[in-house]
Amino acid sequence: MKIFQLFGLCFVWLLIYPLYSNAQEKKSFRSLHADTISSMHVDSAIANERDIKDIYRKLFHVKLLGIEVDSVTSVPIFSFIPAVGYTLQSRLALILSGNIAFRLDPLSRISTITASTAYTQNKQFTVPIESNIWTNNNQYNFVGDYRFYKYPQSTFGLGSNSNIANEDPMDYSFLRLNEIVLRHVTGNFYVGAGYGFDYHWNISHEGPMNGAVSDYTLYGAAKSTVSSGISVNALFDNRDNSINSSDGFYSSVQYRDNFTFLGSSDNWRSLIVDVREYCKFPANSDNVIALWSYDWLVLNGKPPYLDLPANSWDPYTSTGRGYIQGRFRGAQMVYLEGEYRYKITRNGLVGGVFFINAESFSAQPGTALQRVQPGIGPGVRVKLSKISKTNIAVDYGFGNQGSRGVFVNVGEIF
Repeated sequence: MKIFQLFGLCFVWLLIYPLYSNAQEKKSFRSLHADTISSMHVDSAIANERDIKDIYRKLFHVKLLGIEVDSVTSVPIFSFIPAVGYTLQSRLALILSGNIAFRLDPLSRISTITASTAYTQNKQFTVPIESNIWTNNNQYNFVGDYRFYKYPQSTFGLGSNSNIANEDPMDYSFLRLNEIVLRHVTGNFYVGAGYGFDYHWNISHEGPMNGAVSDYTLYGAAKSTVSSGISVNALFDNRDNSINSSDGFYSSVQYRDNFTFLGSSDNWRSLIVDVREYCKFPANSDNVIALWSYDWLVLNGKPPYLDLPANSWDPYTSTGRGYIQGRFRGAQMVYLEGEYRYKITRNGLVGGVFFINAESFSAQPGTALQRVQPGIGPGVRVKLSKISKTNIAVDYGFGNQGSRGVFVNVGEIF
């Protein structure tokens, strides 16, 4: 398909989407009054905000909904957008991405389902679906991560000392089925358990173009691998909005044990610690400082090569802006990131961010962490839905060894 045809499809969708979304908001407004939810109220501040739908209505003289609700109700709010993008790992890509936000009852947190599908110039086909569902009164939290990838992608060796010149082109198919159930304990604290299944098959590789023996071969090449395990999980979350937080603290810990009797290729154990904090700065503004720490550690055993910790292979595909996905891989991953989010227009339609991150990886299991690799860059935010606070995020990241590229997302990176 020609590039101008792709942009044409995007333009047609941008014409249709606000009409569809406006109908959804009207349903939400009617539902709010029909249910007489006392915990919801009309916030005068939202009347001063603008999103893509408002601009559409103004340009095409579509009648505005008289009153906007200040929160997500039981009627889902859809935020979808097609795009033509370019990233380091995909080159040119045709993408349909978005999220659905809703509440299962007036007192529950906002539940979200985030999904996308893409076909790229590198002949990659991806369908990731992530869900975060809160039940009535927040008694249970169901967290899902489901993916199917047909994924030609290079690997560059193990450890953060790996050289980009050691690129080893690979190809494989990938299926992930991961579900966690968390039960409320007290306050904002939850504990639970889950099951994870990661299957790679039809694995092939060409070897480094410089003729060297690849780390993948030395580690142990295989045509297919399985990681199947049970996890124990803990969560603390008092963020004001899981889609676009401006205040609060989030921390999750996952210990996962993969067993051969459950189908794993090998027995191995891992620990993931995910910590985030958000605060307004200055305190009386809408600008936000966001901090993120993501540590992904193999405790013992030998995971399949493609299941080793790697940048942008976290559940959010977000770590390591500035580098191609999988640029760094190893048995231990330590990651830190900070981002400053600020308004550009007073009505909140357009905003900006500046981010800086740092990551360090070990190589084989049992080896020490190697050099720290930094990433840095600016970004732009365009308000897709002021009700759910969903933004279109476009960032440009810079890393070492000439690494740079565009990163596009619906919703904040973290």
